[in-house]
Amino acid sequence: MAKVFAYHMPQAAKSLSKEETTTKNTTLKKEEPESEKASLNFADEALPEGDPRVEKKMKSTLATFSYANLQTNRLHRKAVEWFPIIEPILEDFGIPNDFKYVPLVESGLQEGVSPKGAAGFWQFMPGTARTYGLKVNSNVDERKNLRKSTIAACKYIKELYGVFGNWTMVAAAYNVGDNHMRKQMNKQNQDNYFKMKLNRETAGYVYKLISMKEIMEDPARYGYRAPRALLAMNAE
Repeated sequence: MAKVFAYHMPQAAKSLSKEETTTKNTTLKKEEPESEKASLNFADEALPEGDPRVEKKMKSTLATFSYANLQTNRLHRKAVEWFPIIEPILEDFGIPNDFKYVPLVESGLQEGVSPKGAAGFWQFMPGTARTYGLKVNSNVDERKNLRKSTIAACKYIKELYGVFGNWTMVAAAYNVGDNHMRKQMNKQNQDNYFKMKLNRETAGYVYKLISMKEIMEDPARYGYRAPRALLAMNAE
């Protein structure tokens, strides 16, 4: 039987009177640092406090995801379409809901096959896709099937968690590969993603996930207008 999920994107606040706006702005100025700090996390794993390098990088990444730079609501339309399918699968595997932003970062910003051969919603390499149960051959490519590729991704993510033990490192390892991440951990004698020296793409990966989460959960704050709610069919 098919299940129907109504996914509602956050909406911008209603217009306020001049007096209310003044009061609202005054309140926000006092409360924003605390609320912003609380929201900037991945899978409930917060950014390290008091690290100016991390704070600067997070601020810079958030700026690149603003509407002024991306100028598209396409990401929100994809979220409305994809999330009702992805979210229940993540829950079934016991994986934090924040991993639903991985496909938006991996394939939502730029579709197609990567130069290295990764493809599909979760950007699997052919060999990795087959390892986790997907068919990839000249006739079929299940990396492009949202439901099947999400199940495969969850199997991989669960396996990564068994190796690294925290979700931030799992996200980084998903991007760069578990073998490379283990080598860097041993080489640097470090298991904190935010303190490690990694290649440019991986070093910015979790920051991108957090930024994507921010514009999805509070689009108006970053200059976006969320689309109307749509229905997504989650057929079983």
